This record gives sequence, structure tokens and C-alpha cells, in this order.
Amino acid sequence: MASSIRSQVFGSQLPWGILATFCRSLGTLLHSGVNILKAVQVAGGQSRHGVLQQVSKSIVDDLRKGQDIAASMRAHPGRFPELMIDLVSVAEETGSLPEVLASLADHYENLIRLRRTFVGAIAWPLFQLVAAVFIVAGLIFIMGMIASGKGNEPLDILGLGLTGASGSLMWLFLNFGSAFALFVAYQLLTRGLRGRATIHAILLRIPVIGYCLRSFAMARFSWAFALTQQAGMPIGPSLDASLKATANGSFAAAAPQVIGMVQGGEDLSEALAATNLFPVEYLELVRVGEATGTVPETLERLSPQLEEQARRSLAALTGTLAWMIWALVAIMIVFIVFRIFMIAYIGPINDLLKQM
Repeated sequence: MASSIRSQVFGSQLPWGILATFCRSLGTLLHSGVNILKAVQVAGGQSRHGVLQQVSKSIVDDLRKGQDIAASMRAHPGRFPELMIDLVSVAEETGSLPEVLASLADHYENLIRLRRTFVGAIAWPLFQLVAAVFIVAGLIFIMGMIASGKGNEPLDILGLGLTGASGSLMWLFLNFGSAFALFVAYQLLTRGLRGRATIHAILLRIPVIGYCLRSFAMARFSWAFALTQQAGMPIGPSLDASLKATANGSFAAAAPQVIGMVQGGEDLSEALAATNLFPVEYLELVRVGEATGTVPETLERLSPQLEEQARRSLAALTGTLAWMIWALVAIMIVFIVFRIFMIAYIGPINDLLKQM
């Protein structure tokens, strides 16, 4: 279960860092003239990742039997991303394997940098939120103990009937249990393509989140389409692999429609426009590339700009999430202070006034 969730979250059972190092090392060895069998043996053997070491040994055995790398990779389902296998397969046929592996290494290294940026920006606000939850749990426990020691009725600082040790544990269970339930529900709902398409379509409509997800999807599509076309992949598989490379269910689900229109004679720009996923500016650039016959080159030049746009949108997203978390913590603190003030001070005053 854990490995399945990790595979869905990070894109492969082999971590991005391991994939980047393997691709970089293998590409460098091949570019230096080392034969493929020895290159795979060295690149996989020097890795500290046990799974990759075992898979590399299996690939070496398959190469000795006359198989190619891509076929051997497919014999280990879930270990390598589909895009990587497809690109390696085409690169082996066209003799561009070192260049493709270098591009894949850059891709995975970029994904790692983006993930670190997001985690680094959101870590402190999340820590504050978790600390606030535990502080509230401590207040519930302490207030209950003080009241029970004096023989008084325990203070319900939240107004939810949570008091004492049991109330403190229930508060922690409600918060962390709910967060875990939402995480599991998301993983289950997005396990299939239809579920991912539905959930991601909803997320794309949310202003800040949608802009960030769309920017990443377009950047990855542009990079993957340029790379697959330059590697010599046919247009159908190229579009399918590129739309799946977006890691967005809405874009991946649009692959049959786009491929059908392009193979039916429609321009790529028209096929992409029919999905309602790409902005007008992007479609205009694709039309210019089609007019000059340089769509892969156009998207290759556009990809770094889209990556930078995606980074800016990620910064905006993390900033928004941070402020939302801080606001939630502030509201929680103000609410508790107000409740304690009402119960401890205003309540007794009201009782005295009623007795007069």
C-alpha cells in the first residue's frame, strides 16, 4: 500500500533522484564510447539503491540475450516511468540514446528542485499549524485537570464537548485523522485515469492552484513533445506520451481526442484548442510553429519560459497556502482566547447579575 501511494505521488517506484543519477551516468558513459552492456552494468552497479542494482543486473542479462534496454525495462513494470521507457525505445532505434538520457536526467533533476522549493516554502507554516493543534490539545487537557482537581465542571474551551484527557485525544484524532482520511481518499480517487481527470479538472478551476497546475502541465507537455519528436517518435505515440508526461489527469485524458483529430488531418493547434486546456497565447505559438514547420523547435524554445512561469506560479501557490495556514492558526488562537474570556470572566459576571 505504501509503495503504491509513493509510486503515484512521485511518478515511479524508483525515486526521481535515483532516476536522474542513473540517466546521467548511463548517458555520459555511452557518450564516451563505452558499450551499452558495460555502461548499464557500471551505471546501475554504482547506485546505492538496492532495487536499481537488481534491475540493472536483470537488464544486463537481457542485453546479453539480445534484447534492448526498453524491452528489459518493460519487464519490470512500475520501476521506470512510461515516458522514460518510450523515449529510450525510440532513442535506441535512432541512435540518440545519450542525448535522450541527458534530457531525462535534466527533467528529473528539475522535478526534484521544484519539489524541494515547495516543501521548503510550506514546511514552516505546516509546523505552526501542527504546533497549534497540539497546543489546543494541551489546553483541553490542562483545563480539564484543573477543573477536576477543584471539583468544578471542566471548561469546554472549544464548545464541542471536548474536555480532559479524552477530549484532548479526540481533538488530535479529529484533526490528524481527517487529514489522513483526505489524503487516502485523494490517492484512491486518483488511482485511475477517469478519477484523476475529474479531480484535476476541479483543481484547474481553482484560481491560484489551477494556474500553477496548468503552467506545469504545459511546460512538461512542451518539453516531452519536443523531445519525442526530435527523437523520431511517431506523432500518435508522441502526443500520448507528452500528454501523460504532464502528470495531470485532465491533460492525459484528452490524449485520444487530440490524437484522433491530428491523425484525421486537423492541425495540432486546433486539436489542442478543442481540449479547452491550453491558453490562447500558447495555441498561437503552436500555429506559428506549424506554419513554419518547426513545432518541436518552437516548443523546445518555449519550454524554459514555461518552466520559469511554473516556478513563479508555484511561489504564488506556496505563498497563498502559507497565508491561509497562518490565518487559520490566528483564527484558532483568537477563538480560544475569546472562549476562555467568555467562560472564565463574562460567565461568572452574568451569573452574579442574575442573582442580584
